[in-house]
Amino acid sequence: MSATSAATFVKKSVGWSIGFSVLMIVAGMLAVASPLAAGVAVNLLVAWLLLFSGCAHLMFAWHTRSAGGLLWRSLLGVLYIFIGVYLLMHPLAGLASLTIALAIYLCLEAILEFILGFALRPLPGWIIGTLVGISILFGGTSRFAISLAARSIASKLV
Repeated sequence: MSATSAATFVKKSVGWSIGFSVLMIVAGMLAVASPLAAGVAVNLLVAWLLLFSGCAHLMFAWHTRSAGGLLWRSLLGVLYIFIGVYLLMHPLAGLASLTIALAIYLCLEAILEFILGFALRPLPGWIIGTLVGISILFGGTSRFAISLAARSIASKLV
């Protein structure tokens, strides 16, 4: 890829980034102007995401049942679905209790994942796999930040 085509690509990307930034600013201003509507919208979005994630977790648990951990993965999926349905059925109460619901959800998820981790402990490489996963996660995050900085510098060069 030549320097000219890279600069053109960066210019187009920056244009889209600016456009999305303006949309985010407008959305932020609307959310500040109408916090109740924004809060209910966030509550409903979280509810649907939890509901779909719970279904995906149950499907994953079923398809990987021979690998162990079916019970814990299933319980986690049911937890996702339960909290999602609660938030959908009670959006205003969910708005008031979303913080508590998410805190309970995260605590229970941590407990179930912890139990699952120890249930899978006899499998070879479980410690190595976890460490590699965390390393990849942080590496990807830092690469993302570096890419954003490089895009900023490239736009100043051309």
